[in-house]
Amino acid sequence: MFAIFLTDGMDPFYQNIASFPTAIFTLVLGVTLLYWLVAVLGLVDIDILDFDIPDLDSDLDINPDSGLSNANVLSGLMLRFGLQGVPVTIIISFMALIGWLICYYLVHFSFAFIPEGILRYLAGLPILLGSIYGAAIITGQVIKPLRPLFQKATQETVKLLLGQTAIVRTSVVDNQFGEATLADGGAGLILKVRALGDAKFSQGDRIVLLEYDKDRNCYHVISEQEFTSPSPQ
Repeated sequence: MFAIFLTDGMDPFYQNIASFPTAIFTLVLGVTLLYWLVAVLGLVDIDILDFDIPDLDSDLDINPDSGLSNANVLSGLMLRFGLQGVPVTIIISFMALIGWLICYYLVHFSFAFIPEGILRYLAGLPILLGSIYGAAIITGQVIKPLRPLFQKATQETVKLLLGQTAIVRTSVVDNQFGEATLADGGAGLILKVRALGDAKFSQGDRIVLLEYDKDRNCYHVISEQEFTSPSPQ
C-alpha cells in the first residue's frame, strides 16, 4: 500500500512538505512523532516540556524593561489562546499537526499562481504566520475536552505528592516564581512551587510540598529542615 509514495505523482507532495514554509512544520511534526515513540517506550515523561506559567491575576506586562523572560511572554500568549490545562507536549503535537495541514494546503493552492524564486519565499512568510495563528486557535478548542481529564489526574497526583521532598531546579524559588523536581521512580516530575511568605530557596535546595494551591496551580513549599524540625513546646 506504500507503493503510492514511490510514484511520480507524489513528487508535488514531497516538494510541498520539504520546501518553505511547510518544511518547518514537517520538521516539528517529525520531532514530535519521535518524542511520542520514545514516550511510549517509557524513556521520557509526557510533561517533560512543561514550564512555569506566571500568574496572570493582573495584566501581563510584556515590556522588555519589565524583567519578564521569553518563557513568561510565551506563557502569557499560550493562556490568551487557551493553550493550557494539558501537558505542553500535547499542545505542541496538536499545533504541529494542525499547522502542517493548514500550511500544506495553503502552499498547495497558492503556490500554483506564484512563480518560483524569491516571490515564493516572500509569500511563504505570511502563510507560515497564518498557519501558526490558525493552529493555535484550533488547538485551543481541540484541547478543551481534555482539560477535565488532566485536572482529575492532577487531583489524584496531588494527594500522593503532599509531604514529599523535592529539589529546587530554578535559580530561585520565592512566592511568585519557581520550579522543583521530584523523583517518582521514572524520569522525575517538574512541579511549579511557591515559597511561603518572604522565604526564598536556591537551586539544589531540598524543599517539602506542604499544600496545593488550585487557583495558581502550584505547590506551597517549606524547607526540609523546617518541616522535619520538632515544633516548639
